[in-house]
Amino acid sequence: MAVRTAVRAAVVPATGAPLEITGIELPEPGPGQVRVRLAAAGVCHSDLSLSNGTMRVPLPAVLGHEGAGTVVSVGEGVTHLAAGDAVVLNWAPSCGACHACSLGEVWLCADALTGAANIHARRVDDGTDLHPGLNVAAFAEETVVDAGCVLPCPDGIPLADAALLGCAVLTGYGAVHHSAKVREGETVAVFGVGGVGLATLQAARIAGASKIVAVDVSPEKEELARAAGATDYLVASDTTAREIRALTAKQGVDVAVECVGRAVTIRTAWESTRRGGRTTVVGIGGKDQQVTFNALEIFHWGRTLSGCVYGNADPARDLPVLAEHVRAGRLDLGALVTERIALDGIPAAFENMLAGKGGRALVVF
Repeated sequence: MAVRTAVRAAVVPATGAPLEITGIELPEPGPGQVRVRLAAAGVCHSDLSLSNGTMRVPLPAVLGHEGAGTVVSVGEGVTHLAAGDAVVLNWAPSCGACHACSLGEVWLCADALTGAANIHARRVDDGTDLHPGLNVAAFAEETVVDAGCVLPCPDGIPLADAALLGCAVLTGYGAVHHSAKVREGETVAVFGVGGVGLATLQAARIAGASKIVAVDVSPEKEELARAAGATDYLVASDTTAREIRALTAKQGVDVAVECVGRAVTIRTAWESTRRGGRTTVVGIGGKDQQVTFNALEIFHWGRTLSGCVYGNADPARDLPVLAEHVRAGRLDLGALVTERIALDGIPAAFENMLAGKGGRALVVF
């Protein structure tokens, strides 16, 4: 067996079980693999969805999919990376060969998550084999990933902040620019002011939206939302759609982006758009979240409702674009982060997400 090195990691042992911070043993990188020492990892709602069973992956697993760090070593055949390189982790690498990839829709790659079934590491205490969550197992001091899960960190981006490029920013920016295709002067409503929602607000501002309405259950998030680009802020209620129409000359917004993943929020986002408006759903909800429409209203309103996976993003294409926005001062990565925590702080960050508190929690190693 290959030489293994022990590091600390956040492990979900079973669906619905509490997260455990424990020692794991990582192998040295094999052919086509890269070992990365993490600088930071963002705590995303998808990690919570993996732990509670909303999204299914093989368990037990090391969670974490939004990360950046430094290459420690590379396996045989990896020639484009070397020890010391700063990198961003890509949790959804595309195969380039499936039907979706042949259409250029790499965010829908059929093989993107096949690596989640692999054995990634084992626990130090009892030898239990561990899977890599969403491919990259970023909630650990170090990780070993396929070379396709590693992208060069753009120049001029602080490595800890660069972790956010791996999911929240790609998703929020892509929802606005690739999925909804917001045009300059259009009006936008963003539902949910977490990490992805804050990135979406900034992306709408970059797109030149004339009015950006942020909606969240927490009144405490108004300052965060306005700093990200919101021109108006609403606390979610039964009258949210009516309030948004009142802010837009009784028309409704051109575009609504839903970042929550709840049936009632998706329905409200759709109702908040004008006749012919577009709603993009970024939030990941459970199978029990049923959204209903009647045939007449679908015809009458002429609206579009679209799902959005990973911001319809191609990380290799989009990371340089995002980096340029950061360097030019248009995109503020630090503004997404409301707390910087240690690995031991992830369980509390999960609780804050469940309670609707804060933006992005960033684990800094």
